[in-house]
Amino acid sequence: MITLKGEHIYLRALEPEDLEFIYQVENDESIWEISCTQTPYSRFLIKQYLENAHKDIFEVKQLRLVISNYKDEPLGLIDLFDFDFKNRRAGLGILVKNFEDRFKGYGSEALDLLIKYSFSHLALHQLHCCISEDNEASLKLFLSKGFIEVGLKKDWNLVNGEYKNEYLFQLINH
Repeated sequence: MITLKGEHIYLRALEPEDLEFIYQVENDESIWEISCTQTPYSRFLIKQYLENAHKDIFEVKQLRLVISNYKDEPLGLIDLFDFDFKNRRAGLGILVKNFEDRFKGYGSEALDLLIKYSFSHLALHQLHCCISEDNEASLKLFLSKGFIEVGLKKDWNLVNGEYKNEYLFQLINH
């Protein structure tokens, strides 16, 4: 896979050394709402996942990349999922793990790199994402990249006993 380099960060493939980082991300209950996670993940399951992470996006229908700074520290993850080659589309998700690393442009730069990669190398026609109505940072980020709100899913996610709406966004490569 080609290296996706930006000014402050780069995107790279998952490595076995990412086990602890992924374990921390997947088991951080404060972000389960964003990732639609319901239960914790064991190190054993994450190790198995990492052993298969080398598989091609055309085979497994997803691609997870690490957002890394130039000190080789992992900052977050960015994913393509529900990869549909026939219709040339994929879902997109992004997470910068630590709050102190957010709002510094890392997510914006990572999103730029993955959008460019998706349209130029994977020949996708469109990307889509779903964002909770109260995730103001993600709403602002995706709108700034040209994503268009195309739908509202009412009472979509039950969070702490209350239903939340979720927006559907698309970015079409013209």
